[in-house]
Amino acid sequence: MLTAPAEHHAVAAAELEAPLVALEGRLAAFSSALKQTDAEAMDRAAGELHIALAAAVDRFHRAAREGAIPRALRQRLALASAQVAAQREALARATASLDRAIDVLMPRNTVPAALYSASGNAERPLPSGGLCA
Repeated sequence: MLTAPAEHHAVAAAELEAPLVALEGRLAAFSSALKQTDAEAMDRAAGELHIALAAAVDRFHRAAREGAIPRALRQRLALASAQVAAQREALARATASLDRAIDVLMPRNTVPAALYSASGNAERPLPSGGLCA
């Protein structure tokens, strides 16, 4: 027979398992969507992952206030959080790389080229960074 603290610990672990399993499942689904390069699936999986992560973190915070969290569950949550951070970093790098490639292909030239006006005079770009009267 379980003692009261051990019983409470077992119940707390069982209550934490469900949101953690959901988080791990959403993380796997998001990874799969990334590999398939399906934009709609990525958006849907990202939203579901966000909800699962928020629910798991909230449940773990409440459990921490009520007592100790089993070490194995704490480690699994830390691993899942690290995977989320790694995917976020990989997406940020991919986005930056794509932005650089687009800039090479389609430069953003904000200064107009020096052209001649209808009267034959060269049009000069407006000065920048100085004081204008």
